[in-house]
Amino acid sequence: MDSTIRVPVTRVGPTDREVVDDHIVGEAPIELRLGGTPIAVLMRTPGDEAELALGFALTEGIILRPSEIAAIRPVAGDDQGDRWGLELADGVTVDPEQFRRNLYTTSSCGVCGKASIDAVRVAAPPLPDGPVVDRQVLFSLPEQMRVRQSGFTLTGGIHAAAAFTPSGDLVALREDVGRHNAVDKLVGVLAANSWPLPEVVLLVSGRVSFEMVQKAAVAGISVVCGVSAASSLAIELGMELGATVVGFLRGEECNVYTGEHRIL
Repeated sequence: MDSTIRVPVTRVGPTDREVVDDHIVGEAPIELRLGGTPIAVLMRTPGDEAELALGFALTEGIILRPSEIAAIRPVAGDDQGDRWGLELADGVTVDPEQFRRNLYTTSSCGVCGKASIDAVRVAAPPLPDGPVVDRQVLFSLPEQMRVRQSGFTLTGGIHAAAAFTPSGDLVALREDVGRHNAVDKLVGVLAANSWPLPEVVLLVSGRVSFEMVQKAAVAGISVVCGVSAASSLAIELGMELGATVVGFLRGEECNVYTGEHRIL
């Protein structure tokens, strides 16, 4: 399945209707396996599967660093690449049952299916004091992200996560039907190039949820911004971890909920 597909739709106007082809975002399940054991089924946009698997393994605390994974490859079969296996490096031992989710994860739910709420708080390393970001740089990020959201431009139905340097240069951007998947894909591509991650600002195209802050913190990202609101648990976790949580980043305004010392 492609990341976007064309389907016929009936477009209804005030006085007429017509059948046209429209682009919609692709959505399909992916099963992730650790050492042959299924640990999660995610609803995601096809594409960047290896990045998604690596980012998921890191942000869920399954591995501590990319070097603990020897290979990420599709599982042989007839399901068109919807099953991917993570193979651990020599000497690395992980109990897959510890990370198995009770339910599959939908595109709108990140932590659904966790065995308990206690399992949600993945251990995160201490966050760095920086980066310090000028507010004018911060204000410039949403438009920079928006013009590069090719999937959203085509479909209007896909989320984005982008990483920027503290001076406002785009490092990487990934899109997915699931907000949390977009973050995992982004972390995956960043981690494949450099670990620990350099100091970056994470920007997401929607709200800042608990899981966004958690995944960022586990990856060592201390500044998390969204163009929409932040949830109460996201703010609480930001306070707990010392992260900077920014919401409603639009135009030349934003709400800084926690960690305001990083914003000039």
